[in-house]
Amino acid sequence: MKRDRSTWILWAGLLVLFWGVWGAFSSQPTERYHYPDEMIYVIWAFTMLVPAAVALRKDRFDRRPIAAGYGLAAGLTGAGGQLLLFQALSGGPAYLIFPVVSLSPVITVLMAVALLRERIGKLAVIGVIAALISIVLLSIPAGTDGSASTGTWLLLAVLVCVAWGAQAFFMRKAALAGVNDGTTFGWMTISGLLLVPVAIFMMGGLPSAPWQAPALTAATQILNAVGALFLVMALSRGKASVVAPVTNALAPVLTIVLSLAVYRTLPTIWATIGIVLALGGSTLMVYADEKREDAPETPEPSPVGS
Repeated sequence: MKRDRSTWILWAGLLVLFWGVWGAFSSQPTERYHYPDEMIYVIWAFTMLVPAAVALRKDRFDRRPIAAGYGLAAGLTGAGGQLLLFQALSGGPAYLIFPVVSLSPVITVLMAVALLRERIGKLAVIGVIAALISIVLLSIPAGTDGSASTGTWLLLAVLVCVAWGAQAFFMRKAALAGVNDGTTFGWMTISGLLLVPVAIFMMGGLPSAPWQAPALTAATQILNAVGALFLVMALSRGKASVVAPVTNALAPVLTIVLSLAVYRTLPTIWATIGIVLALGGSTLMVYADEKREDAPETPEPSPVGS
């Protein structure tokens, strides 16, 4: 019988669905109303309260220091990385920043293998490599001229990459320490809210905007918030070295498909290659993980003379 942790596929699938739809429409508040990114962060932080309340109705809030430590670490690396990304984008080109940031699953995989002693088979390794390449290709925007000067934005992009890679590691570490999903997500919500004043300071105060701007932002960011809860649930049941590359590769694929259907936007050649690699790599990782789950356990040898 398959172990319960194989259900990570279900939660990872829901994550891809929610983040894929969110990615397709997340830019609408900025494009329609020039809503600041920092204000989008503020609203996102408050939308986290909704899935947190739902999760904590099922799970008892764990007040142990270890739960607070891993939960805050996951929350601050995720939310802090988001604010660093805004700062990087204010001084550097998005077509270089996003491919750097997209390498965050590499950090997760390295930390999981080195610190959690996760082992993945040859098929899964091939899938991880294909997924990581696809993530970079899917992050290359169209219409770039390839000319840009380096600056502090590059250091900030690297810091975001490390922070987001570490976030998934801390989520997995919390689960291994026996912290339930609701508690981890609750601390992540608290972390996001703690950084709201920082976001307001970065934009110089609350902006003036029509009511449609915050309403549309809330409607899109609730998808982001619920997806983050699904990420916690997937990482509590599956290997971080598999879950992180799979979800980060497939969510942009769904975003591109929806953008094609809604905005009639054709993917670039790099994005097309990325889609193929994402689908192929993710399939290999899922197949390898399921094959491992189905493999019969080797029985312990009987003591001599028994």
